[in-house]
Formats: sequence, structure tokens, C-alpha cells
Amino acid sequence: MTPAAPTPAYRRLSVEERRSQLLDAALGLFAHRAPEDVSLDDVAEAAGVSRPLVYRYFPGGKQQLYEAALRSAAEELELCFDEPREGPLLPRLSRALDRYLAFVDQHDTGFSALLQGGSVVETSRTTAIVDGVRRAAAVHILRHLGVTDPGPRLRMTVRMWITAVEAASLIWLDEDKQPPLDELRDWLVDQFVAVLSVTAARDPQTASVVAALA
Repeated sequence: MTPAAPTPAYRRLSVEERRSQLLDAALGLFAHRAPEDVSLDDVAEAAGVSRPLVYRYFPGGKQQLYEAALRSAAEELELCFDEPREGPLLPRLSRALDRYLAFVDQHDTGFSALLQGGSVVETSRTTAIVDGVRRAAAVHILRHLGVTDPGPRLRMTVRMWITAVEAASLIWLDEDKQPPLDELRDWLVDQFVAVLSVTAARDPQTASVVAALA
């Protein structure tokens, strides 16, 4: 007879520690596989626990787990732009982009599935989580620009650039992660200055921002 598989040995963790452990395991899987290709059995195996235990913490199944993992990733992405507002702006923006692009690099497949949409686990809630990251990034950047009451043209310019960063990240993944990250970062910073300069020709508020950068 084939000996029975050993019962997983569970560590005694608090509720929050166990939940964090399961989320970390899920994030590791979602980072490199499309959400629909990850099962609760996969998460349980990665975390070294049983499938019923995963259901105990996420009774809504994979959808609930995916949304919780997505919120955790969104919080990490939002923190990428939470740079201390000290020193010249462009080096600050470069450091924020370094963190953002490092996240993209580490979560390549999951990042692509998330932003390209079409996943079977995509819902209005997951879409709202992603949009929240974009809006939070825009708020951080406007604060770095020292603007407390941005007009529509400046707001639109910043949000357009964030969309361009997302698109460039997806294309970078599709191009086998070329050019090197430092070149991509510098290129995106240059593009930020360029789009601000274009808007400045039509908007006095943006013109004053560009003058301050110079």
C-alpha cells in the first residue's frame, strides 16, 4: 500500500499573520500566472496549508482571495509614489518610478493580466481597485508639483502621463523587458517634462509649474 501523505504541519499564527501568509502566497502565484490559472489548491500548496483552511479565511473562494491580494498589491503600488517631498522634483520622480518599475518587473504576468483586462475574475470591484491606484498616483504627483488646486488641463496631463507609464510598462514586458529599466525610467521622466511643456503653452498654471522645474 502507498503510505498516506503526511498531514501538513501548521504553525500557530495569529489570525492576521495567517491571513497575511495566505495573501503573500497568492500574490506570489498571481505575479507570474494569470488569475484564472491559479487555483485554491495552488495557494494552499504554496502556503503549506490545507484547502479548507484557505476557505476558512476566504469563504468567498478564489474571487475573494484575488480581490484581497489585488488590494494588497494596490497598496504597494500606491506607496511607490509616496516619496518625501524634499529636494528637486525630477530625482524624486525617478525614485518613485524605480519602485514602480521594480514592481512591474517582479509581477510581470500578473501586472499584464491586471491592466489588460479580460480576466475571468475581473469585476467592477477589481476595476475600481486599479483605478484607485491611478488616482492615488496622480494625487502624489500633483503634491510633488506643489499644486494644491490643479486645473483640468494640469490634472489631465498628469493622468495622461500615468496612463502612458502603464502602457510603456506593458510594452516593456512584451518586448522581453527591453530597454533596461534605468533607460526606461529616464525616458518616462523626459516624457513627463515634455507633456508638461506642451500643456504649458495652453495653460498658465502648467506654465508656472514648468518654470519652477527649470
